Amino acid sequence: MRKYVLALNLLMIFMLSAIAVAGEPTTAVEASVNQVLDVLKDPKLKGEEAKSVKTEKLRVIYKGMFDEMEFSRRTLTRNWKNFTPAERREFVELFEQVLEKSYLDKILDYSDEKIVFHKESMIAKDKAEVQSKIVTSSKEIPIDYRLILKDGKWKVYDVVVENVSLVQNYRTQFNEILADGTPEQLLKILRKKVKEQ
Repeated sequence: MRKYVLALNLLMIFMLSAIAVAGEPTTAVEASVNQVLDVLKDPKLKGEEAKSVKTEKLRVIYKGMFDEMEFSRRTLTRNWKNFTPAERREFVELFEQVLEKSYLDKILDYSDEKIVFHKESMIAKDKAEVQSKIVTSSKEIPIDYRLILKDGKWKVYDVVVENVSLVQNYRTQFNEILADGTPEQLLKILRKKVKEQ
């Protein structure tokens, strides 16, 4: 009887932890990632001639998945207030293109690795972190998504790949430029980067 009760308790703990892992933030990220994988695995989109169609399909998913405004504000932090409304708009547009290119370049290298979602943590009522990993034949690559709830939708505002935060990485770069430079100088650098992409 004691073994039966212990097994039942373990089963209940497992079921509750499974429910906790698969909350709304996880569901949102997993749905977007699965859409990306569907595009990447589509046999009609293989080859160099289909690359632009594939990229456009991925761009639509990317725009629905990420909160570019939140990404931008968190990257600039205290420097955000030094930008005029027009400069902020341009920064968000340019930074979105830089991030999109970076994200799509990594995603286009995908070659049938397995993606596992294994943990969800609520940071606040409207913020969460979803932990996942890409499993290859030789290693596991941890990827954590940080999300914010806005207008009833969970959207990604940071991605941490192998313990390196995209927001933190760009924040360091932009802070160096803005320490002695102006918002216009940073925008000029981003314009050039986007043009060269």
